Amino acid sequence: MKKLKLILFLLLVGISLDIQAQELNVNLQLRPRFEYRNGYKTLIPEGREATSQISQRSRLNFNYKQDQLSVKLTFQNVRTWGDVPTTATSDKNGVAVFEAWVQYDISEKWSARAGRQVLSYDNQRIMGEIDWLQQGQSHDALMISFHPKNHQLDMGFAYNTDAENNFQTPYTVNNYKAMQYAWYHTNVDKLGVSLLVLNTGYEYANLDKKLLVDYKQTFGTYLTYKTKKIDSNLSFYGQTGKSADKQVSAWDGAVNFAYSITDSFKAGIGYEYLSGKDMDDASTVIKSFNPIFGTNHAFNGYMDYFYVGGGHQNSVGLQDANLKFSYNVKKWQFALMPHVFLSAADVVVANKKMDSYLGTEVDFTAGFNFKKDITLTGGYSQMFGTKTLEVLKAPGYAGHTNNWAWLMISVNPGIFSWKK
Repeated sequence: MKKLKLILFLLLVGISLDIQAQELNVNLQLRPRFEYRNGYKTLIPEGREATSQISQRSRLNFNYKQDQLSVKLTFQNVRTWGDVPTTATSDKNGVAVFEAWVQYDISEKWSARAGRQVLSYDNQRIMGEIDWLQQGQSHDALMISFHPKNHQLDMGFAYNTDAENNFQTPYTVNNYKAMQYAWYHTNVDKLGVSLLVLNTGYEYANLDKKLLVDYKQTFGTYLTYKTKKIDSNLSFYGQTGKSADKQVSAWDGAVNFAYSITDSFKAGIGYEYLSGKDMDDASTVIKSFNPIFGTNHAFNGYMDYFYVGGGHQNSVGLQDANLKFSYNVKKWQFALMPHVFLSAADVVVANKKMDSYLGTEVDFTAGFNFKKDITLTGGYSQMFGTKTLEVLKAPGYAGHTNNWAWLMISVNPGIFSWKK
């Protein structure tokens, strides 16, 4: 018996000596957010009252690394306060898997990652995490990365079904059926250059109820130029291909320039044009640009009137001329961002072309780093809409005060760390 124990002990010692370097980090995020909505996402109709609510994201992150192997697992629960279970034993929100991927570093220059993961690139205009949404955005995909010095090429592939099936079954989830992309980035002195090619296939049933997949291509470039004082970027994206048997021809262009007047104060100006389709255009061609997987809350005003959650798609497009003023002092951050919105295509009512001016939105935000793992942020926004915006946001009323306010606490403690 003693010999057996000795043998087992020696085996365990041998195994432990053979185990390679390992690291495990576990952290938690709790993010409750209060919102006052009085014309958020759309003009509030006459006779309707504002509403308030508190939503919360709760996330638990596991990060494990052993030499060339990395694993990440993130659980999350998203709910509104007071959203009680339907029964004593059930929870309609439940706990979801936000990320679950494994990565293997094949060499110093090559790596491969498979599983549910965040795909976020450049300024997240086309592909982003959408972190403002409590549920965020992730993809079930395979991603291969080639990253020699000063270069990076990521190639991703995805193919989706809603269950394990034995026969062809409609993909009823409001998501792409297949997706492939390639993203390349390099830096030339102070100039950053990115190129993106994205191919997304969406399944639909034709008139004969036959399941088909149409592919739409989004491609373009994102350029940045940064110095100690200057922070600027320029982007252009085109879209072509087909969607639900309709031809696609659309584009998006944007330019932003910011200058640090002092170490604390920065001022910027920007403009974006997203193509649209005239309301009296009888063609079947889709001329309205779709940001696809973009973090749309970060663009075109924080009140989310355009493109967020699929809104404003297949519409008259958008022009967004904006200013941004930011001031940081000690633990405080402040920003003021006015936007002037115009349609990119004609808004037509009863054969009459309306003024392209949609309205002006003013966004104000403030942040305070309370402690290392605790951040307090909040903001106030107001939309000064027009009769033209009323047409796009019917039955909303521009004469009503349309505003939105929010306050959010983000707590991100590290709860466990182990290294061997």
